[in-house]
Amino acid sequence: MPGEPATYLTLKRDVETREMLEVKRSKFLAVVRRVDTEDDAREMIADLRREFRDARHHCTAFVLGARGEVTRSNDDGEPSGTAGAPMLEVLRGAELSDVCAVVVRWFGGTLLGAGGLVRAYSDAVTLALASAPVVRREERMMSRVSLPHAEAGRVESELRSRGIEVLDAEYSADVSLLLASTSLEQVEVVVAEATSGTSAVEPAGTRWIDRAQ
Repeated sequence: MPGEPATYLTLKRDVETREMLEVKRSKFLAVVRRVDTEDDAREMIADLRREFRDARHHCTAFVLGARGEVTRSNDDGEPSGTAGAPMLEVLRGAELSDVCAVVVRWFGGTLLGAGGLVRAYSDAVTLALASAPVVRREERMMSRVSLPHAEAGRVESELRSRGIEVLDAEYSADVSLLLASTSLEQVEVVVAEATSGTSAVEPAGTRWIDRAQ
């Protein structure tokens, strides 16, 4: 996609991190999770409101998109700018996207002041992110190539040796390989060389793939 970066950081899928911070008897539970859409983020927030309905505040921040182009934050009753915005800055400072943070606060009876609230909400999210597993998402060009059974193993080995990933293989009359690469032209060259031009490469769009950090 023109203008879109080929890589960004996010959290590992299906892993939720929770960390508790206590400041002057107020308790701050920070929860961070990967989300794919704004609806996913709002569902997470609603779930935590139901789970911790006894808390006074459920402050939130999330970042979405390969360029972090969608951002939202909410102070949920805390003084303006003391909760959601600092939480959002922590997410952006960590260069994460497709991530939602919720900090649940139980008031301890002592007012923290604007500066104290900013530090508490920021520190809570920072603490949760410190133990959250991070992955790098990379955009790859997808393609398919059909090969005779007798040639499939050799061609697959050649593709892998040239840095082209083979994500899937379907076996029928021929073998259909699903390939991921940074360049469709590279795949076409390798396949042409490996098959003496007898097999064609079919473009199959793009896909984001997770990589361990």
